[in-house]
Amino acid sequence: MMVGITGTPGTGKTSVAAELERRGYRVVHLIDTVQPYIIEEDRQRQTLVVDVERWADEFEPFDGIIEGHLAHYLPCDKVVVLRCRPDILRARLSPREYPPGKVWENVEAETLDIILIETLEEHPGEQVFEVDTTALSIGECADLIEQFIRGELLSSYGSIDWTDYLDRTA
Repeated sequence: MMVGITGTPGTGKTSVAAELERRGYRVVHLIDTVQPYIIEEDRQRQTLVVDVERWADEFEPFDGIIEGHLAHYLPCDKVVVLRCRPDILRARLSPREYPPGKVWENVEAETLDIILIETLEEHPGEQVFEVDTTALSIGECADLIEQFIRGELLSSYGSIDWTDYLDRTA
């Protein structure tokens, strides 16, 4: 079974994946798989543009976890969408020395549920599990994901609503 862990940058994907790897799961990081599919570098946004369709078409599924903000485009059996309250996300992104526009773009994407919406466009709802990482430890997030993988927790999404933060993201 291939499980994707996706979410806006800063929601905890890499940290939670590292904990799951420590627990014995095979983890592949998106950044280690997309190099041949980079079609340009967007210097203004300080990001790489990936040919997502070609990458997803050519990706070889495996038994384990694929971690990254594009993981939901892959043929995953289950997808976990990590979420974080926008004000906390902004604080998490600030030390990364992103330009203010990039921080704002990511906080706005989180506020508007962009990754969740994209995930639900690619996968049936029963394969999707949303986790609010705002107040959870890395271990607690990993516990929830393991329970979802094992079928002990059912699909759950759509209960997180950050729209109250819309005025505060500007």
